Amino acid sequence: MKKYYIVLILITCFNHAFSQEKAYKTKEVAFQAGEQITYKLKYGIFSAAEAVIKVENSPLKFDGHPALHINTTAKTVGTFNLLFKVRNEYHSYIDPVTLLPYYYSETRQESSYRHSDKVTFNHDTNVITADKGKFPFKGDVFDFLSCYYFARNIDVSNLKIGEKLELHYFLEDGIHALTITFMGREQVKCGLGTFNCLKFNPTIIPGRIFRKNSKLYLWITDDKNRIPIKAHVELIVGSLVMDLSQASGLKYPLNPVKK
Repeated sequence: MKKYYIVLILITCFNHAFSQEKAYKTKEVAFQAGEQITYKLKYGIFSAAEAVIKVENSPLKFDGHPALHINTTAKTVGTFNLLFKVRNEYHSYIDPVTLLPYYYSETRQESSYRHSDKVTFNHDTNVITADKGKFPFKGDVFDFLSCYYFARNIDVSNLKIGEKLELHYFLEDGIHALTITFMGREQVKCGLGTFNCLKFNPTIIPGRIFRKNSKLYLWITDDKNRIPIKAHVELIVGSLVMDLSQASGLKYPLNPVKK
């Protein structure tokens, strides 16, 4: 996998909260058009970035099928704009029933680096077409946005501590797997209150950003919304925290233990 700027890495891992194969998907979809979620990222005590995720009904159709449009923007804030300015935008169009992706695009501006990609998922022929070529696949494969929204609909009622889950997603030039371990249940505080949560530990790849033994932990609300509310990752120097700061248009009301 390509080396990513830290904000994109954490957003990607955070959005990949948990996933299994399609057979485990619940019948009732956990979200609806009109939902908007905002996350704040902090490096130590400093605000580093903000990510906003919106779900909308799309006027576009794919082979005559309706689609939901997931739109995400991620940008650095404050002093981090001077150190490493980021202005990224991602779009995913998904089937509102199966939640599988039809089309994905991204535009990334990270300091002097520029990157864009357009990805089409053909689930009849099992071929992904991207800017770098065609890629055959088996089973359910997502982009990271559609993976997040599919993952929110997984039945986790029978998960046991230590159980490992695996997901598959396409990124730039190939299909990648991510293994995630269920760590149990905890109460966790975020910008919108304290919530009963499911805790997960995704694997991360050591490099110039992460230490060999760096850990990434994330917490998802243990309710019908299944919204990631917090993530914490250790870096070579310091740590980065992602925190839910706003949520509107949810299908189900948020039920914090304490506001």
